[in-house]
Amino acid sequence: MEPYELTVAEAADAVRTGLVSPVDLVDSALARIARVEPHLKAFTAVTADRARGAARRAETEIARGAHRGPLHGVPVGLKDLIDVAGMATTASSRVRTGHRAEADSTVAARLASAGTALVGKTHTHEFAYGLTTPQTANAWDPDRVAGGSSGGSAVAVAAGAAAFALGTDTGGSIRVPAALNGVVGLKPTYGLVPRHGVTSLSWSLDHVGPLTRTVEDAGLVLAALVGHDPRDPASVAAPAADHRPGRGADPADPADLTGLRVGVPGNYFFDRVDPEVEAAVRRAIGRLEELGARLVDVEIPMARYIRATHWGLMVPEASAYHERTLRAVPDLYEADIRVLLEAGELMTAGDYLRAQRARTLMGRAWRDMLEAVDLIAAPTVPLTAVESGRTCVTWGDGSTEGVADAYVRLSAPANLTGVPALSVPVGLDSAGLPIGMQLMGRPFGEAALLRAGHAFERTGTARGLAPERAAQRDGRGCAERRSAANQPEQRRS
Repeated sequence: MEPYELTVAEAADAVRTGLVSPVDLVDSALARIARVEPHLKAFTAVTADRARGAARRAETEIARGAHRGPLHGVPVGLKDLIDVAGMATTASSRVRTGHRAEADSTVAARLASAGTALVGKTHTHEFAYGLTTPQTANAWDPDRVAGGSSGGSAVAVAAGAAAFALGTDTGGSIRVPAALNGVVGLKPTYGLVPRHGVTSLSWSLDHVGPLTRTVEDAGLVLAALVGHDPRDPASVAAPAADHRPGRGADPADPADLTGLRVGVPGNYFFDRVDPEVEAAVRRAIGRLEELGARLVDVEIPMARYIRATHWGLMVPEASAYHERTLRAVPDLYEADIRVLLEAGELMTAGDYLRAQRARTLMGRAWRDMLEAVDLIAAPTVPLTAVESGRTCVTWGDGSTEGVADAYVRLSAPANLTGVPALSVPVGLDSAGLPIGMQLMGRPFGEAALLRAGHAFERTGTARGLAPERAAQRDGRGCAERRSAANQPEQRRS
């Protein structure tokens, strides 16, 4: 096994015991970047000298007994919305040409304090305002979308270019690319991880969280990120919690989920879902039951208002953030982003206030629903990675939906309600593309999600690194993809 193949937990053990040095880890990750970056394009910038310097410092510190913990010397990628002092934060946009951050963001500072080695900044859909990250190719099939907006972070982790990465999530932007690239993505409770120094899309919906290869790694990274920061108005002084995986499990059998109540939605989350995705997720839910969990039928409240409420909050908040630059340099925005920002300026204060009220009611209803269960299990996204250039999907009932609308539909509820959500790989479709299951829990209930996700991945179903693929983008740009229910042969093309 090459060092870049190690998970965070494995790398931590290898470094602590002296089997692998931080320099070996970083050199292996940088060599991997050199191999896969030409066709995956996950990074806006590769910081080789910086990473090697951090690795040498980590090696020296560990040799003298100053071990900082499980992230010491581990290679990390940061979504290019996250400030690192002296480095560009481009948001993958021409609008940010020449920008340099004056100080570290809170999360970058905390990872530096933990001893990580930054190997680079990763691509986002421009200003995180999209679900495909068009600059970046899927790690499993470069002819397909990476997902977004944290597509670069997900691809870097899936390809072995970083042991873990950070992303942001406003409507699913951590979980969507995690599901499409076969990695783990964790959106924490709103306010649990500070966002100071992170470029905003929609301040009341934005979250920062990790993308990793295992649930165990997600817990290790989350533990380094949490903690109140008064510079983020939404940051909370959360109750003390142990974010290590397996929390609450029987030490003799960490995969035992006895006593855990898992809600299975009877509406919304399984509507207009590709049959292969639904089958894989239902099998995974059945596996949770085999591990001891009790399945409980639940009804998603106010489901018909979810998309309108999410749109009604995100669009005007994003437009307010970009008001000055949209007027000063409108032509520097990509056309799709400029249209969205201009549309947001047409929304009325009444529309925004109605969306705020709907979100308040929805949050209360979700808290009531979650009194009866410890978590909810559902698909992360309704379909796997579409071909690059595809813009819509036709479902079995004949309805057509935009790809971005489809990808955000199942992930947005956790942003609206602020509850934690974890995407875990649960298998592959017939085209060999990853499928993700989403676990959602009570506010500050990350422990239950990590426990269930960790138990599931111990069954051996979860995926890690993407397989080697030699395929390149072939320039296909068909406007429509039909679901497997209509055109099963297309899923195998």
